[in-house]
Amino acid sequence: MDKRVEYWLGIADYDFETAKAMLQTKRYLYVGFMCHQAIEKALKAVITSDCADGEMPLKIHDLTRLSNRAKLIDVMSNEQQDFIEELNPLNIKARYPEHNERIAQTLDDVVCQTLIRKTEELLCWIKEQL
Repeated sequence: MDKRVEYWLGIADYDFETAKAMLQTKRYLYVGFMCHQAIEKALKAVITSDCADGEMPLKIHDLTRLSNRAKLIDVMSNEQQDFIEELNPLNIKARYPEHNERIAQTLDDVVCQTLIRKTEELLCWIKEQL
């Protein structure tokens, strides 16, 4: 496997492990953020696998755009596409203080356990596409 693809997959796995650690410490806002990051990096691995040597994927965070660029959106199930849409705002809202309180109120242990499960499923599926 290309070293650049391995790089993106490695940090996707690291971010996913971080999401699970955040769940254990009940830092729910960061569970969502790190789940988003894990999927973002996995999508960038797929994009990188199609890029010319030395070319890097787009410096964007929108999972829908990345899914399109990775040519995966059309083969994703409706559930996977819905999950991408669910994760997408967790990246931006976790970065800006004015959104933190509102988004934090929507995240609890049950919601975050579901985010972890769905992220793991999507992460595995994305890796299978490589």
